Amino acid sequence: MEIEKPEWLVQMEGILETLNEGVMILNDCEQIIFVNEYMAHLSGYSAPEVLGRTPSQYFQGDDLLFLRQQIERNRQQGENRYEFHIPHRNGTRIPVIVGSRAIEDLEGRVFGIITFTDISAQKRVEMQLREANAQLEERQREIDFELSLAERVQQSLAPPSLRWGRIVVETAYQPVRSIGGDFGMVVPNGNDSLTLMVCDVSGHGISSALIANRIYTEAISLLERNASLGDMLRRLNEFVLQHIRTTGFYFTMAAARLDRNGRRLTYAGAGHPPALHIGSGNCSPLMPRSALLGLLEDAVPDEAEDVIDLEVGDRLVLYTDGITESFNDREEQFGTDGLQKTLLEHGQASLPDLKNVILDRVAAWRNGPAADDASLVLLEIT
Repeated sequence: MEIEKPEWLVQMEGILETLNEGVMILNDCEQIIFVNEYMAHLSGYSAPEVLGRTPSQYFQGDDLLFLRQQIERNRQQGENRYEFHIPHRNGTRIPVIVGSRAIEDLEGRVFGIITFTDISAQKRVEMQLREANAQLEERQREIDFELSLAERVQQSLAPPSLRWGRIVVETAYQPVRSIGGDFGMVVPNGNDSLTLMVCDVSGHGISSALIANRIYTEAISLLERNASLGDMLRRLNEFVLQHIRTTGFYFTMAAARLDRNGRRLTYAGAGHPPALHIGSGNCSPLMPRSALLGLLEDAVPDEAEDVIDLEVGDRLVLYTDGITESFNDREEQFGTDGLQKTLLEHGQASLPDLKNVILDRVAAWRNGPAADDASLVLLEIT
């Protein structure tokens, strides 16, 4: 079909053919009067096949409605740019960015100049990204489920609050993440004795939790074999050195054992913050005799235990450094001194209330979120 071309278009054809994007020009009857070679490549139709036709012969339904809306907007605004597609003769649709503008020649005739920038490569990348994101989201859901399961497992290892004869125990466990490297134990040995323990594994997160759970299992096994506290520290140290040793890893522990009447306390600590014994209006630290565990073969000496006589009303506090190594906005540490002060100030509070006071004091002191796991075990002789 022979189409009349305005003089300005005849003069511009050579330049339009060099462009690396499709160009289509419509007259005021919406007839196609020009397409360059790149446009023919995008659509699969040669220039002679499309000249004289209108967009309605290539677009239908919602696509045609959308295109007419854009043409009308173009008439009102003079220029428009939007994302669309070109129907290829092989049935596929080529994604493009359409830029259009209306011009008026010296004779008052209005023409539409439309450019088409192929974004197929961009769309392929976007699709690949969507697929990758979908896979990542699915993997994240799997990880979240696994972490939730691990959290429930570790929470099940948190020591319970209980009454055992004349002994009352309150406990708290606050991991800095969903799972952490602290654990505690409150384990009766029949009717003969009660063992309390807190352990702090270096690091945070999944790896620390896995190691903590392994040490927990080994400690339970040793308690079932009635190991003394000193021997338990020694064997746990040997176990980690033989089976888990890794650069920079260590753990600390504090353990206490009471007889049925709560009159006699055996205590053993290894590289751990001192336990605190409250009695007769005093708060006395029980210093560890053993060094950090998991680093040295001779970390636990032959005389690793202390024995203390208790009275009715005496209390014992075991904790990890997530309690004491909390800093305020002046970089001041809550410290053992802060914990001792809290214990003496609230010496008449019930054990559950005292536990809450300690946790609230630490939270109020701390500047920002917790940086370390925190475990707390409180005991009272009634």
